[in-house]
Amino acid sequence: MFASTACGEIDLDSAPQLLDALTADGAAAQVTVVDLSGVTFMDSSGINALIAAHHAAQRHGGRLRLAAPSPTVSETFGIVGLAEVIPRHLTLREALAACPRQPEEPDVADARHNRGGHQNGTSKRISWS
Repeated sequence: MFASTACGEIDLDSAPQLLDALTADGAAAQVTVVDLSGVTFMDSSGINALIAAHHAAQRHGGRLRLAAPSPTVSETFGIVGLAEVIPRHLTLREALAACPRQPEEPDVADARHNRGGHQNGTSKRISWS
């Protein structure tokens, strides 16, 4: 399982970084949970990045899950129908619990996130201003 935390605004400038983070290092071949609780704005570029990451995960036998979008981001998801394409959960813990873990996978629900890097190979924090 791969957990990623996105923060800030996801727009035309930052969406490629989000897509890279969600598809790099074999993440697409796993269950990837994206914690969106720190995302303050997302435009169509961010939506397209999430859809592209979702399709990449499916091609590699993985899955993408979204967790804790803010009310503003949730409203955007509702308008474009993203919730029908990518499963969305109210909290990170709920999203992680909905994903079956392999016995050898560490529990990332309590993992601490660090800026721009992996911790125990299971989590990544992506931030924009």
